[in-house]
Amino acid sequence: MVSMRFYAHQIGTNVNRRAFLTHLGMMGLAAGGVKTLPAVAQSPGTPPSASSQVAGGIIKNRKPLSASAFYHLPLGSIRPAGWLRRQLEIQADGLGGHLDETWADVGPNSGWLGGTGETWERGPYYLDGLVPLAYLLDDGRLKAKAQRYVDWILNNTAPSGMIGPGANDDWWPCMIALKALAQYQEATNDPRVIPVLERYFAYQLEQLPKRPLRDWGKFRAHDEIVVVLWLYNRTGNQQLLDLARLLHRQGYDWQALFANFPYQAAVTAAFLNRNDPGNNGLGDLELSSHGVNHAMAIKASPVWYLLSHADKDRSAVHRQLEALDMYHGLPNGMFSCDEHLGGLDPSHGSELCSVVEYMFSLEQSLAILGEPSLGDRLERLAFNALPGAFTDDMWAHQYDQQPNQVECSLHRRPWTTNGPESNLFGLEPNFGCCTANFHQGWPKFAASLFMLSDDDSLVAASYSPCEVRTTVRGVPIHVREETEYPFRGTVRLTLNPAAPLTAPLLLRIPVWADGATIQVNGKREPMSAPNTFARIDRVWNIGDVVTITFPLEPRASRWFNQSIAIERGPLVFSYPIGESWVKLADRGMTADWQVFPESGWNYAMVAETTAHAAAVSEAPLTDRPFTAKPAPVSLTVKARKLPAWRSEDGAANPLPLSPVSSDKPEETIRLVPYAAAKLRITAFPQLELDSKNSRASAKS
Repeated sequence: MVSMRFYAHQIGTNVNRRAFLTHLGMMGLAAGGVKTLPAVAQSPGTPPSASSQVAGGIIKNRKPLSASAFYHLPLGSIRPAGWLRRQLEIQADGLGGHLDETWADVGPNSGWLGGTGETWERGPYYLDGLVPLAYLLDDGRLKAKAQRYVDWILNNTAPSGMIGPGANDDWWPCMIALKALAQYQEATNDPRVIPVLERYFAYQLEQLPKRPLRDWGKFRAHDEIVVVLWLYNRTGNQQLLDLARLLHRQGYDWQALFANFPYQAAVTAAFLNRNDPGNNGLGDLELSSHGVNHAMAIKASPVWYLLSHADKDRSAVHRQLEALDMYHGLPNGMFSCDEHLGGLDPSHGSELCSVVEYMFSLEQSLAILGEPSLGDRLERLAFNALPGAFTDDMWAHQYDQQPNQVECSLHRRPWTTNGPESNLFGLEPNFGCCTANFHQGWPKFAASLFMLSDDDSLVAASYSPCEVRTTVRGVPIHVREETEYPFRGTVRLTLNPAAPLTAPLLLRIPVWADGATIQVNGKREPMSAPNTFARIDRVWNIGDVVTITFPLEPRASRWFNQSIAIERGPLVFSYPIGESWVKLADRGMTADWQVFPESGWNYAMVAETTAHAAAVSEAPLTDRPFTAKPAPVSLTVKARKLPAWRSEDGAANPLPLSPVSSDKPEETIRLVPYAAAKLRITAFPQLELDSKNSRASAKS
């Protein structure tokens, strides 16, 4: 079946992000000398031990907060296995585990280690991914790296309660550090963390009226509210709710933006008037059209719903997602943003920071709202856009990735507000924020695979190989998930409770999984509809096995200019263009690379026949499943060359409006998972069914 998509006209121009961030003000007022405040006191009659309902070490929401549908398990409860563990190990063996050894911004002289180096967001960004990576892998080397940052932050707070380098007075980088500290506390129970957070939040509550949120912090206030509510559930301090409300008031009103969404085409430098000498790039126009801000804002309304209890806040996320899909949606699950929202043409790209922040927003929103469609979006990102921006060894990454990516080289096209390095693979192409921030993607996804529902049901929220150890309704339980999903359709869960356990098990059934089946110990369960959580109520005993079988039939979806993309389960497929990798420069332990095409790429397909006629070929899963040689699954389809569709300055021209015609001979082409092809075509023009093409299709 072909799902229809809206599309909009877009325009394009260029600007370099380095100029965009010229006025960040990384060197601010020193924190010393500010009035010292007492630590936040407990609410009367609310001892710490009674902070919230606790189930298996999971602290649930305390009143007056709304209950979340699901709750994340404490960091370390889930351990990746199989191909997913290998992805984390590759990250640890690549830039993720060695960045501080080769990149000065997070090296020994970092301001977040007490040095004179970078004092703004890069140290906290790195720590925010390093902590979960280290503890999910139980890697002593990585734990030691993270500990140096954590110890410096915890042991060097200002008398006022401010955290971080004294040269930084910006609330934004502290917001990232708070997320890292909360994860670290869950993994270690370090008693220093909660008192430091209490003192910091007390200081901020006093300071915000006279030193309000600005620029990045204003647009990302909800990231801090996540940690404020995390702490409130542990202490019950009502002042934390006052702080959350103040952050919300000073933060940007994302719901108002989407009530009449203004960015219905590519946001260009001309639109932003970036050539105005008085424009420092940090006004509401620039920041409200900034892609990473949008990725982070997906969780804004769900997080605020916990305090507001308002239906409009609960449902607002869908208005955001629908608008981004309609005007900027791309086949890989992302919306375009290079650096600002970029329209629907799949030759435009998405910033890697936006991918990992979008994933984190979906993980938070899925937990709060319990809506299975958010899990579908999360998997689409995790299995396509996330690995699509890395080399197989994760020693290099892109700033911007493109679904239709025909060359990675030093060209200005097609970027709207970024520079010519945008799609190079390297250490810090275009701008270094993604270098510091990409590390959170895989670890936080792995840590979100299972959750606990508000009624103490174990929830399979997303699917990948892992092991879970938690407690459900007072009974310790170990669950082993064995699967090669998303490359294969079978998921096997083996449950081992310490004693017979009466509790539901919730299993997410994706929207595309019509016909999915579930068996318990070989006995078929009743069918569950797509886009729901299947619920299995029973007494669980040691060795019970749940087998989920997802139908992985190829299907087509429709995109910009009526183009089509081919999907199978959560995987999106692309035509892999021949690649010639040319080293541009050595960069310490890694290098910057350009990638040039070695084969043609301008194909068109027949939408109505391609998906059903696609031949599926499977190969054994290797340690690097997101690679083209050998790809663990591939599809073959019929196509014809379209000579009129060409590239210019290293970028494919906009897709011609389908249907199109071609007198070229019919060919059989091979498609591989999106992330396996670093040069690729993902959205294809559709061939019209004229007499010649119809006869050719009939013969095939």
